Amino acid sequence: MNQWFSETPERALLKAYKAAQTIKNIETEHFGNQKISAESANYTENVMSYWQGCLEQNLIIIKLRLAEFQFSRSILNLSNPALLEKLKFIDEVIDKYTFRNEPVNNTSVSEDVNVNQDEANKQSDSSNLTKVQPISQKTGAFPRSIGRTINKIKSDFTPQAEEQFVKNYQISRNRTRIALKFLLTLVIVPLLTQQLSKQILINPIVERVRGHAETQIFINSEMEEKALGELKSFQVKLRLESLINQESPLSVDATEASLKQKAIEIAEVFRHKSSEAISNVFADILSLIAFSIVIANSKREIVIVKSFIDDTVYGLSDSAKAFLIILFTDIFVGFHSPHGWEVILEGLAEHLGLSASRNVIFMFIATFPVILDTIFKYWIFRYLSRLSPSALATLKEMDE
Repeated sequence: MNQWFSETPERALLKAYKAAQTIKNIETEHFGNQKISAESANYTENVMSYWQGCLEQNLIIIKLRLAEFQFSRSILNLSNPALLEKLKFIDEVIDKYTFRNEPVNNTSVSEDVNVNQDEANKQSDSSNLTKVQPISQKTGAFPRSIGRTINKIKSDFTPQAEEQFVKNYQISRNRTRIALKFLLTLVIVPLLTQQLSKQILINPIVERVRGHAETQIFINSEMEEKALGELKSFQVKLRLESLINQESPLSVDATEASLKQKAIEIAEVFRHKSSEAISNVFADILSLIAFSIVIANSKREIVIVKSFIDDTVYGLSDSAKAFLIILFTDIFVGFHSPHGWEVILEGLAEHLGLSASRNVIFMFIATFPVILDTIFKYWIFRYLSRLSPSALATLKEMDE
């Protein structure tokens, strides 16, 4: 374990380096050593969407692995000059691209390695490192938004503006189509697998194994209590009908015969419910396997769906974001949420043929929503305040 942990920085950097090599190979082989974009090559929208998916996937790998490299290196205090070449190569590759409209720049990582390597020089030149550029030189005489607006107007009047707009629209439309298709696949494939496998394969096998012999009718105590309650209710109903119709009470033999017939009917119903519950367990396992297979074979679609969801969520207004956050938090961790969790857990227990233990349900309700509430609050504090401060202010006002 110690050896594995000590090799974590090099292992993380190697994975980021391989992802950067993949991007570089795509640029060299398919885009004439240019940036992966619609302007660098003449591809159809489907082919271009595929290359964009590969690019985004490898950029995400680079981002995550560099974060892992930087974190583990800070703990181990690693100083290895051989890592600088890989870092420089990664910087050269990803310098053309961005993570969420933010320039991807890992020069700080390579600078940190240089600082660890040349610690003595850093101490002697610390006065030069602390020099800060004046604010007027950073921002310029005019706000940057004015420059961006002027550039936007210029680009709208260029001869290629219409063609570029059509290309962007086609890429966006194709991405939306792929994302919606994949989301429907995630829902339809497990449901069809569960229903078809249950009706065609599992149910016949379970019915044949259990048969009509003297097998265990009730697979849990709750089913037995329900059956007993139905039989008692039927017995009281017979007595009530005889009193209402002013008829003579049924004889003991007639009452026993009616009760026996009703008990046989109830037993058959609960035997079928027991078989259904057993079949549900195996059918649900198969549906989870189908869901996992779809996820494992859809890496490109997952990247596209992530981009689609990001654009959709970040495109909402601040009021809409605050409304959705309040809606989800009130449903899952709000004042009335325990009743909803209770219904869901009882339905799940009945689906799987388990006895719905009140103690287990109450313990789940007392812990899980609290954990969810903590996660929501941490996400709001850690990310929402940075990504959308105005949405956070709207959320606070709506809560008050």
